[in-house]
Amino acid sequence: MFLSLPSLTVLIPLVSLAGLSYSASVEENFPQGCTNTTSLCFYSLLLPITIPVYVFFHLWTWMGIKLFRHN
Repeated sequence: MFLSLPSLTVLIPLVSLAGLSYSASVEENFPQGCTNTTSLCFYSLLLPITIPVYVFFHLWTWMGIKLFRHN
């Protein structure tokens, strides 16, 4: 069974926040050590930034299609 969109909207930020807090507790030099792409810390910071950007551009594309079709 797949999760619905409202539950994913709540679940994904909670999981990324849990990963971010885990990285902050495990990494000794948390903000400076996150520049290496092989680090778990890098991806725990990348995920909360990537998801809103994806949603914004997805909605922007959908709105462009709706405006193009109705004009």
